[in-house]
Amino acid sequence: MKRVGILGSGGVGKTLASGFKKHGFEVKIGTRDVSKLEDWSAHAGVTVGSFEEVASFGDIVVLAVKGHAAQAVLEMAGSGNLSGKTIIDATNPIDDKVAPNGGVLSFFTRKDSSLMEELQQAFPEANFVKAFNSVGAALMVDPKFSEGVPTMFIAGDDDGAKSEVKEILEKFGWEWEDMGSAVAARAIEPLCILWCIPGFLENRWSHAFKLLKQ
Repeated sequence: MKRVGILGSGGVGKTLASGFKKHGFEVKIGTRDVSKLEDWSAHAGVTVGSFEEVASFGDIVVLAVKGHAAQAVLEMAGSGNLSGKTIIDATNPIDDKVAPNGGVLSFFTRKDSSLMEELQQAFPEANFVKAFNSVGAALMVDPKFSEGVPTMFIAGDDDGAKSEVKEILEKFGWEWEDMGSAVAARAIEPLCILWCIPGFLENRWSHAFKLLKQ
């Protein structure tokens, strides 16, 4: 079983680390302050390390930090430790300085770009795949809906990397929809905005997207 390194120790990082552990992967989670995860690590059975240690450890790396911090965290992880690896990009370019207007978040990216494209350009030897950005942490692993299996939209330039992510999504209880190259992240990242609106307006956070086909 491949080893997974999680970059980020917030709610998303911890949820995905526990999910990978549950599904049989060897997992290590990275943070700036290792001491703050001592209790969680003991309970979850997931080892903790620096971003550099975690990126070196993982055959697959998950980027689960705030969008503003994404490039800096990858730089701390080290481009050499990311080279040739699948990077599951769960980030969104949310502008934290702007309060939701009618429940609609603002992004700091341009309409003709995406955060994942910028990260792929900055780390060209890594293989980024957008996933897990369009749902809340509580539903990322083994989601259960009476309407059926939810859809996770993914995108990336490397077919091999996307195949790895597709297998993971199926293990985690999702169906996947491959939207093509990294350019498609321009459409996938804004799904975060749409997903958050019911939460901000009505405090409804237990939903996911489903693509219906004929």
